[in-house]
Amino acid sequence: MGNRQFFHEQKEQSFIKAEIVAQFGMKSGYTGRDLPTIMLKDVVDSTNNLVTDHVWFTVGKGLADLHLQIGDVISFQARVTAYEKGYKGYRDDVYKPIEIDYRLSNPTKITKIASASDSATLSIRSAETGQGV
Repeated sequence: MGNRQFFHEQKEQSFIKAEIVAQFGMKSGYTGRDLPTIMLKDVVDSTNNLVTDHVWFTVGKGLADLHLQIGDVISFQARVTAYEKGYKGYRDDVYKPIEIDYRLSNPTKITKIASASDSATLSIRSAETGQGV
């Protein structure tokens, strides 16, 4: 994820963000069933500080009920949690050391701020990129 220092400082705290829906995808679930995922970009906190450039979430009921499209802007609360990443197997030809990283988890209070077709979304995008629409 993007800003590890911010995550380390906010570990186990909940905060609000607004993001732009950037991409949809799929991942394999525990039982082998494919689960829908969503990527949010330019995640900011309630004081508009950049938290990370992107984050992936599994699409649960709260996200599914919003019928999101690419370009929609949402806000929600989430918890910052630490996790171990790296290779934990026994192969000698794979070297990815175990390290602590941070993620956003347990998104709640999810609301759509603006739709991709709204002028508010377009003005947010143009302000972020410095370009007119």
